[in-house]
Amino acid sequence: MNYYSLNKQAPNTTFKNAVIKGLAPDKGLYFPESITPLPKSFFENIDNLSNSEIAFEAIKQFVSPEIPEDVLKTIVKETLSFDFPVVKLDDSISTLELFHGPTMAFKDVGARFMARCLGYFNTNNTNEVTVLVATSGDTGGAVANGFLGVKGVNVVILYPSGKVSDIQEMQLTTLGQNIKALEVNGTFDDCQAMVKTAFLDEELTSNMQLTSANSINVARWLPQMFYFMFAYKQLHNTYDDIVFSVPSGNFGNVCAGMMAQQLGLPIKHFVASNNVNNVVTRYLKSQLYEPKPSIQTISNAMDVGAPSNFIRIQEIYKNKFESLKENVSSYSFTDDETRAAILEIYNTYNYVADPHGAVGYLGSKAYLKENPKAHCVFLETAHPTKFLDVVEEVIKEKQPLPEQIQSVMGREKVSEVISRYEDLKGFLLG
Repeated sequence: MNYYSLNKQAPNTTFKNAVIKGLAPDKGLYFPESITPLPKSFFENIDNLSNSEIAFEAIKQFVSPEIPEDVLKTIVKETLSFDFPVVKLDDSISTLELFHGPTMAFKDVGARFMARCLGYFNTNNTNEVTVLVATSGDTGGAVANGFLGVKGVNVVILYPSGKVSDIQEMQLTTLGQNIKALEVNGTFDDCQAMVKTAFLDEELTSNMQLTSANSINVARWLPQMFYFMFAYKQLHNTYDDIVFSVPSGNFGNVCAGMMAQQLGLPIKHFVASNNVNNVVTRYLKSQLYEPKPSIQTISNAMDVGAPSNFIRIQEIYKNKFESLKENVSSYSFTDDETRAAILEIYNTYNYVADPHGAVGYLGSKAYLKENPKAHCVFLETAHPTKFLDVVEEVIKEKQPLPEQIQSVMGREKVSEVISRYEDLKGFLLG
């Protein structure tokens, strides 16, 4: 499989090069040259397949021939070493729990898959690769854990100071070894802008091999297709019209779901559920795409004012606004509405949701008002204990800490504070 830049001003390249480069030379995101739907029999017989078998068939065409099938099967098996349960709340709404991995966030899947791909590509390579990643919360911890100790790979994580939860910060600043954390005086958008600038800085790129582990990287983005298929396997015998409500920030997750749909997954519709950083919600109403500076919220992983992956979504729908609007709805919600949703979910279903899942739940309810026959699955993208200050304050009940969270408690935070791109450049060159 080859990949092309969505800016159309760079040569096409291989999966390996797309993973290692992260971003195309013309600043564009890479996109696969073709998408071949899986046979209908694959979905008809999905009950007979394991998660690893489902994932292998879904991703195979996008990484072949550069990763041999036997190696790919091992990568997939190691990536998916935890569960992806669907929890039914009532006949209309379920939640897909994506927090059973090592850092208790949905990004564990993409980070673990990418780390193993890069490790394979680096097996006989004497040159070190520097993974440069911006995080609004969970990406940093997932990438840090996924790449910890990977031979020949250094990881530098940029995160906005004071705008991630305490546990998220511990997950990305306490591991040491080949993981370095830079605390940025600014927003996630500032972090993301610095990362993109670094990729285009010839002085940097001539001195080191940079790649990204944000969802702009195809190896981080595409594996997120898997769990939409896992959810379908658990629900399709009970419900016909399955809709996914995806808490959306950089839009890589909902875009991956749309790729699963392109492979033939029988999904009726998507809901992009936003907090007040609602550039896509506004776009679907006005057809005007106007990125704006991000606003800090209690669902911090979605605090993105210029979502990188939305251009991939537009590519999937051939830049046809009506086709896009037919397949995705979008709603946005305030912090007060999010807190009220956390309490409602707890009181009604005895289920504890994190702020991002609560936004997904609100998107489900908004969609169901107009489409009552659908069954809506909202993605619970992170464990609620990663946001203890918010969750415990709302439900007025202490929450036990899972083992994954306890393991980072009390560790020493190690980070360096930066304010400008020049600070990042100096750190990398130094």
